[in-house]
Amino acid sequence: MSPANAKLPETAMVLAAGLGLRLRPLTDQLPKPLVQVAGISLIDRVLDRLGQAGVKTAVVNLHHKSEMLRAHLEKREKRTAPKIVFSDETDQLMETGGGIAKALPLLGKGPFVVCNSDFIWRDALIDSMAMMAARWNDGEMDALLLIQPTVTAHGYDGRGDFNMAPDGALTRRMDQAVAPFLYAGVQIIHPRLFDNCPKGPFSLNLLFDKAEEEGRLFGVRHEGDWIDVGTLGGLEAAQRLLTEE
Repeated sequence: MSPANAKLPETAMVLAAGLGLRLRPLTDQLPKPLVQVAGISLIDRVLDRLGQAGVKTAVVNLHHKSEMLRAHLEKREKRTAPKIVFSDETDQLMETGGGIAKALPLLGKGPFVVCNSDFIWRDALIDSMAMMAARWNDGEMDALLLIQPTVTAHGYDGRGDFNMAPDGALTRRMDQAVAPFLYAGVQIIHPRLFDNCPKGPFSLNLLFDKAEEEGRLFGVRHEGDWIDVGTLGGLEAAQRLLTEE
């Protein structure tokens, strides 16, 4: 598919099962995806963005205070897309990789989008979802990550996650080193990456490493605002940014 007529996959997974420990005491009372910024919950921001991008179905995994999140999404009457399908992890939290692996029967056989629910991203001049759809190459890659320059990331004080080659190929930063890009929480991924994956809970980082080793991990640079709202400090920064405009 050429960039001119590229389309985003119509199925997505939203990772919403985490405990939200860094947002305590807020998450003692409600699941992290229901925390609001500027009057809109984190989960609604992600789902609305996916719907605007053409995603028809979104699988949402559930664990921490799952009944509250399920009730909220089932009552959301104004959203016409995407359709919400639940992947229940109330018996066992599966972590990021295990959660997606558990939901694979709901996601279909082709590439799908994966979004975290603990960040806010706003595009500058270029639509990031359209850019990812145009860059996706099924024969070349198993995962295409949206990556953010660490120097423009709000609420982030880490060492970065990846280096990126001119063709977009990603490599992990070495221990004790610093890398210029962080994983921004959005990706297109092919289900074949989960072939022979571990049973039970595991981190998606394990599969990023696998894709890197096989030369099939790529990135697209995001231009615009990106805010980590997984901490109280990041949440406050996001609130200021979105309400002062």
